Amino acid sequence: MDARVVLGRAAEGLASRGSPGRPPKRLRTSRRLHGFRMHNVTGWRREIRVRRVGGMVCDRRMAIEMGRPGVDGLGDVVRVLGEWQYDGGPVQLHPGDVGWFWRFGAQRTAEATRTWSRAGEVLAVGLLDGAELLRLAFAPEALRDEEFARQVVEDVSAPERGVLPKGQVYVESPIGAIVQDLLVKDGWESDEPWTPLRRDLGAPVPDPGVRVEVIGPEQAHEWTAVLRASFDGSTFTDERWHAMAAGMPYVGARCLVARNEQGEAVAAVTVWSAGEGKPGLIEPMGVHRAHRRHGYGKAITVAAARALQELGSSSVDVCTPSSNVGAVATYQSAGLERLPERRDLCRKA
Repeated sequence: MDARVVLGRAAEGLASRGSPGRPPKRLRTSRRLHGFRMHNVTGWRREIRVRRVGGMVCDRRMAIEMGRPGVDGLGDVVRVLGEWQYDGGPVQLHPGDVGWFWRFGAQRTAEATRTWSRAGEVLAVGLLDGAELLRLAFAPEALRDEEFARQVVEDVSAPERGVLPKGQVYVESPIGAIVQDLLVKDGWESDEPWTPLRRDLGAPVPDPGVRVEVIGPEQAHEWTAVLRASFDGSTFTDERWHAMAAGMPYVGARCLVARNEQGEAVAAVTVWSAGEGKPGLIEPMGVHRAHRRHGYGKAITVAAARALQELGSSSVDVCTPSSNVGAVATYQSAGLERLPERRDLCRKA
């Protein structure tokens, strides 16, 4: 869950992990596998041994395969990512992260996606959020599967396997995933801390106290203008909004803007549902630099929570750098609670 938050002196202009303000340093024989049409499968695989459990033999001689789903397989990637989200589970790559990346188009999203499968079942998904950062999610049953994790680590660590390049690179994985332990053993180091925050949506969410509108194609230019004014150097265009809105994950998403008393758009957010009863995601959120220090960051976050509640989400998640204490405070003011910090792992050049 990307956020280099640009706040100035105000605790606003917020975004989630993956936003336009991400740190620059963060800045691919077809086969049917469990509903995926896998393209350009690398051929790298690990054979798992047969083992006996009690009086029963469990056949573990199943290849672990890394693949690229292609554009046709992205819908299934989004589906399994949604299935892996649950309250009380680790914060990890969300369907909304893929949806936000979709602003670059379906083809580029497919090129940035990797899957790891065993016996035809996809158990891990990776998204290259820039050439040097791989963001991972795991099926609950694979989170502590050491044999499976070893294959993921081998693929991630070897540039010739087409995941991460040579030099300094980063891996984001959920807390508790054994892949973290294996990477550390291989010499990877902890990077800067991030703070996930979550709000339960079981209780009513209060009115945000400002006028909030759901944005459609006709108003997209207002949403994109606010986003550009929220992040220094942002080049987010109307075309990218339309590409994002055309993506499969956007079926469960909403773009919102908050307006001041003069009717000006002052804050923008996108929320992403993972399905009924699943945690939703804020990705991204920003407050116009000319309208900060008026509480619009809190207001648009509350509005985001209300929108996700209407979409059936059980909770709302966001993640921001721990060093940005203003961002953390703003999310907390909107009712989100801090979860344990997480750190990417870095392989130095």
